[in-house]
Amino acid sequence: MAKDYKWHKLDDPMVAPGAITVQDAGGKRICLTLVEQTWFAFAYKCPHASGIMADGFIQQGEVVCPLHRYRFDLRNGHNSSGEGYHLKTYPVEQREDGLYVGIEKSSWF
Repeated sequence: MAKDYKWHKLDDPMVAPGAITVQDAGGKRICLTLVEQTWFAFAYKCPHASGIMADGFIQQGEVVCPLHRYRFDLRNGHNSSGEGYHLKTYPVEQREDGLYVGIEKSSWF
């Protein structure tokens, strides 16, 4: 089943390659990074102990949490260091008028 997203244009998506910046996507705080000319968006907090992921670092296609060094694949949020957690990731689209991040529409009305 395809996921349904609401797309949010980022106001200031500038980030140095390999750095992490915090962005607002429709009132939701997310992290954004640029690695090898590809944009990645992921959760602001680590699913393990709520470490601020923007305080972590990017290494070999993974984001590393600053608190316990848990590693997550930027493409899908898979916990590659083996602890069993999953980091929420968001689709990113480069459009003519800017950079957009898709946030899943809530099933709650």
